[in-house]
Amino acid sequence: MSDIPNYLQDATELLTKDGFATGDVWYHGTSFALVSSIQSYGLKRSGDRAMKLAAKNTMATIGNDYTESTEPVFLTQSKQLAYYWAQQAVRERSVRFEEEESPIVFAVKLPEEQNAMVRPDVGAASLLMVKEGEAYMAYVAKIYQDCSAGIPDIDLMKADRLEYLNKLGMAYIDTDIDAEFVSLVSS
Repeated sequence: MSDIPNYLQDATELLTKDGFATGDVWYHGTSFALVSSIQSYGLKRSGDRAMKLAAKNTMATIGNDYTESTEPVFLTQSKQLAYYWAQQAVRERSVRFEEEESPIVFAVKLPEEQNAMVRPDVGAASLLMVKEGEAYMAYVAKIYQDCSAGIPDIDLMKADRLEYLNKLGMAYIDTDIDAEFVSLVSS
């Protein structure tokens, strides 16, 4: 956990052998390059427009069609888990853009009716079966180990929906989140 900034290390407060506690604040990790846009417009489904445009241009260059899909806004109940996804966003963007970027985490405090729309991300089961998912599972397992919470005991193919949220911290909301509900987490 040493590469995670101290102010984002919250697993010791949230994690038990039953998983991560959920409160009324969610977290979203991304690249610092998107801070200004998120602070102005909020978190948008399929939000990284620059990445979408780059993918579309690449596909056009090689003569293939690109069909843009609308992805939800991915959330987690842990700043520490959001930081992992922020690092992934930076890594993905570094392949396309030559700018120096850094991982950041946003806190999301939703109104009650919108908060009720947050769902466990069971679609993550397919992600967790590929190399990137294996890295996330190793990251989560290390957090469990560092917090003396055992190991994340989950059968990805038979898991209950809530296990994806509780044990792996994976959630989403299928709507845009206004900027007024989003704030940058800082030290």
